[in-house]
Amino acid sequence: MIDAVVIAGGIPGPDEPLYPYTQGQPKALLDIAGKPMAQWVLDALSGSSQVRRVIIVGLDASSGLTCAKPVTFQPSQGGMLENILFGIDQVLSQDPAAQRALLVSSDIPGIRSEMVDWVVTNAAQTDDDLYYHVITQDVMEKRYPGSRRTYTQLKDAVICGGDMNVIASRAVTKSREKWVKLIAARKNPLKQAAIIGVDTLLLMALKALTLDGAVKKVSLRLGLIGRAVLCPYAEVGMDVDKPAQLELMRADLEN
Repeated sequence: MIDAVVIAGGIPGPDEPLYPYTQGQPKALLDIAGKPMAQWVLDALSGSSQVRRVIIVGLDASSGLTCAKPVTFQPSQGGMLENILFGIDQVLSQDPAAQRALLVSSDIPGIRSEMVDWVVTNAAQTDDDLYYHVITQDVMEKRYPGSRRTYTQLKDAVICGGDMNVIASRAVTKSREKWVKLIAARKNPLKQAAIIGVDTLLLMALKALTLDGAVKKVSLRLGLIGRAVLCPYAEVGMDVDKPAQLELMRADLEN
């Protein structure tokens, strides 16, 4: 069993595509087919046989969100990485022996319980620090034609990142300095490149890296053991960032 951390702290600003829909309210509460977007995510976690507790970072109980699992609400800490670190700390405060946590974005409303179970049980097969799920362009476009995802072209695959991943608590505790540096550099691409490695970014830009090679290089720079997992579920990577994606998911889930 694993605890899930739902990252729900995003509030689109006036210059962001979803602002006309949110008007200063949390993106996680956007209505999709009759309920808040984050509620679809919580429903998937509620039905999972692998999830023990849920921590929602970025919203409070007044949001009206519900979960069949024991749930706690925590305020946003400012940004995504800050919320992830805080969420892991909350998991460890509830269970100091917790070895892993499931990180879930609140804006992937298409996920279902069996997908949650697949992600957790698949990660249990090895002992890595971070399991980062990626979806190939073929899988994404077959499930969601015209999804307008942003893809990364590697030597052996065209992929986009998933938004449900497993992280070992030790990856945070032993590499906290690296995470803090990434947070501090989040608005400075040059500083981020220095941390991740200019050589790695250049090889990716030249499409000279394989998926496995990219993971090894980034993992080495961050001081952790990462594993890229090809996920068969497009829903794990179908996040709602643009109006067209919002309308796509509304139509999909209404059906």
